[in-house]
Amino acid sequence: MFYDEELQAIKKSNRFRKRVVFDDNITDLASNDYLGLSKNKKLLLKAYKTLENELYHSPRASMLVNGYSKIHKFFEDELKKLHGFENAITVGSGFLANISLFESLARKKDLFLVDEEYHASGILASKLSNAKVVFFRHNDAAHLQELISQHQGFNRLLIAIEGVYSMSGKLADKEIFDIADSNNAILIVDEAHSSGVLGDRLLGIFDFYSISPKPNHIKMGTLGKAYGSYGAYILASNEIIEFLQNRAKPIIYSTAPSLFDTALAYHVLKFIQKNSTKLKKRVDNRIKLLNEILNKNNDSLIFTVDMSSNKKVLEIQKVLLEKGFLIGAIRQPTVKTPILRIIPNLGIKKTELKNFCKVLRDLF
Repeated sequence: MFYDEELQAIKKSNRFRKRVVFDDNITDLASNDYLGLSKNKKLLLKAYKTLENELYHSPRASMLVNGYSKIHKFFEDELKKLHGFENAITVGSGFLANISLFESLARKKDLFLVDEEYHASGILASKLSNAKVVFFRHNDAAHLQELISQHQGFNRLLIAIEGVYSMSGKLADKEIFDIADSNNAILIVDEAHSSGVLGDRLLGIFDFYSISPKPNHIKMGTLGKAYGSYGAYILASNEIIEFLQNRAKPIIYSTAPSLFDTALAYHVLKFIQKNSTKLKKRVDNRIKLLNEILNKNNDSLIFTVDMSSNKKVLEIQKVLLEKGFLIGAIRQPTVKTPILRIIPNLGIKKTELKNFCKVLRDLF
């Protein structure tokens, strides 16, 4: 009655979305469970035992009241030590982390330059900012530098990029790090899709490029992807973390992150570091295999196939689903033109992956 016309328009354009409970027997190439750890019951049990020894099993309040626990602190301490940052803070989700960063850090008379393909949470949060927000062409370091030169007289300069872009699998251009440093800009790097996947220690894009964190660097990561849990974290200097916990509304006014999910992420983090060499080899082999079969040149576990229409992408998804394979059928407004999004995560057997690639090739 209230939104029927709008819903009909969405359906007519083949952009209608719905929630589906998929069969457990389907081979999942759609999720962001890059390391396949969402099925690791040993890690689940470790998290349960950690929480079983605590007086409380829920955070009960915001972090700044009494919701902050030693479970949060253990995880944050491990994160900052591994990544080489001064300080860390856990947040309820990646969406909330981006809102915390965009809304609080960029003040009036600041200039905020954001990659045009940054995550939707950042795009939304940029509208909450009092700063002048300008979008630069995707992964275009030259355009970024051009915009900096064009805009003068700002107090602070902030730049926001992703380590790996979720809808293309492309890595952030290393030159953007250099531009941020040379212009004394605060650089926000969303590592949701790179942490746990890239680098010799699987710590993300900083690890991949061998970049040592500087006072102007901020790393944000999520726990619901490679880490097989739920939540997020922000790594930065002491000054920036202290500013966030005093100005970022999602940190001040939200209940502290789930204790169970944080405990699970802590054990996953330790597991990944203990097994990083073996996991990295498996990740690299998956990337190599898909590159060869799909004729790609990827550096990440996100593979995409351009499609001619929304109707076509849904048809291909349906055919693959009937054959036992689930892939992402990504449409507007998430992307400009529809794509198949394929994640050859480590939870899939190699034989299943090769079978999928054969089926996919036969469709084109």
